[in-house]
Amino acid sequence: MIDRHDPHTDLHSEQGAVRGEHPGRARNPIVKAHDLAWLEFQKPDLERAELFARAFGFTTSLRTQDELHLRGTDPGSPCVLIRRGPRSRFVGPAFKAADSKDVLRLADATGRTMAALPESIGGVAVDLVDPSGLQVRVVADMHVLPGLPTQQPLTFNVGHEVARVNATQRPPREPAKVQRLGHVVLQTTRYLETLNWYLEHLGLIVSDFLYHQGQRERGPVMSFIRCDRGSTPTDHHTLAMTLGPANRYVHSAYQVPDLDSLAAGGQHLLDRGYRRSWGIGRHIQGSQIFDYWRDPDGFLVEHFTDGDLFDCTLEPGWAPMAASGLAQWGPPATKDFLGMTPGREALRELRAVIGALREDNEFDLHRLRGLMKAFNS
Repeated sequence: MIDRHDPHTDLHSEQGAVRGEHPGRARNPIVKAHDLAWLEFQKPDLERAELFARAFGFTTSLRTQDELHLRGTDPGSPCVLIRRGPRSRFVGPAFKAADSKDVLRLADATGRTMAALPESIGGVAVDLVDPSGLQVRVVADMHVLPGLPTQQPLTFNVGHEVARVNATQRPPREPAKVQRLGHVVLQTTRYLETLNWYLEHLGLIVSDFLYHQGQRERGPVMSFIRCDRGSTPTDHHTLAMTLGPANRYVHSAYQVPDLDSLAAGGQHLLDRGYRRSWGIGRHIQGSQIFDYWRDPDGFLVEHFTDGDLFDCTLEPGWAPMAASGLAQWGPPATKDFLGMTPGREALRELRAVIGALREDNEFDLHRLRGLMKAFNS
């Protein structure tokens, strides 16, 4: 007898949606974004930023006095743009549209204007603002940077299947070569409104919803969202969004070839005095093997490999939010990763909580209790 049990079901979600819950997609989105194009940051010290970037595994594709473009080995656009500014801040994401017609369609629908991008990048863009106040660019027809050599996967002896004889494994302790930008995670005080905006404007679809334990009837508080390219599989999440006391960047993730390059690259970062935030482990939602680091400006960045790919047919999973549910294996989530390390950041988060509870948004006392329960679970 054939076992038709799908092991994916047990890890992807606790159970599917029940009647009346969010469907995880818009019926008639304006356009369907194909991918993340890049992330834009502002930093005061580009020399320090570039030094970390090289250790992390990026390649510099453009360097001027006031601008730094970082790329992976995959062909395409740079995946991180950094401009010199008075303070460190996340400016916003840029999503790649199918073509310039979609950019124009989005501009017309939102009352915005399509404009040419700088010649160093090429193409066109429309600048939007999501309900959290974040600048969101949608771009198309950029110059395509040629692919670069990447690290080659090792040959493995898996169990009794022998593929390597009279040869050793010696992965070099060197930067893990970033292949591409994978996803960005954002926190918002207006989670549902912002989620719906991305589904309706960019045609993104939800892979997984998380809810606070004991509060499922109040709706989800986090979503892992992918691009809808029909039958073409895409990353489990290109954007993840969570309800919290402040509108802010949480982290961004960059694909590397395999576990050995990720682990050896981590040793390379440690050797140079950089700080690991959390890792190495394997997530549940998305299944990625992960390793999180803090850059010199305090931004959380992730190396990942072996992530899930879904096509448009898979419906959203639903599961309770819990710190213990962040990984299948690996060390427990750290206070640094959860944003609970005592010090300046914790005080800033406390002030954000107090401010959010006084304002008209989706973050209330019930949500605060649910969040604290999740962090301590």
